Amino acid sequence: MSRKTAREEAFKLLYQIDVQKEKAEVILQNYFEDNEMNENDKKYIQDVVHGTIENIGEINLLIENHSIGWKLSRISKVNQAIIRLAIYEMLKREDIPSSVSINEAIELSKKYDSNESAPFVNGILGAVQKHLASVKENHSVE
Repeated sequence: MSRKTAREEAFKLLYQIDVQKEKAEVILQNYFEDNEMNENDKKYIQDVVHGTIENIGEINLLIENHSIGWKLSRISKVNQAIIRLAIYEMLKREDIPSSVSINEAIELSKKYDSNESAPFVNGILGAVQKHLASVKENHSVE
């Protein structure tokens, strides 16, 4: 499976966890029982799903601070899962450039929500990317 496909599967799992209010471990276990994949894809999916959930407070705060005029509750569950996954990658996955996370999120948004939501997703993630770059720059100067 390609990274793009693994990311799409991770997004679906995050969405499922949010909608079904089920524990991540249960959803992941069921998913891995039903789907064969190589160890790298399995590790990536486990990392981003667990990591997104473990960092949900920080991620949601970034979304709320950078979605001007929108409360998190107004954002569709689909786009919440997409945006959360992308922000987790931007925060914690140094092996993935932010531009890739943003581009993949836009594509997922077009596929699973609507073409109209893609600019919204892009706007939030672009603002988060600038914020994170600013924070990183300020910390490296000190």
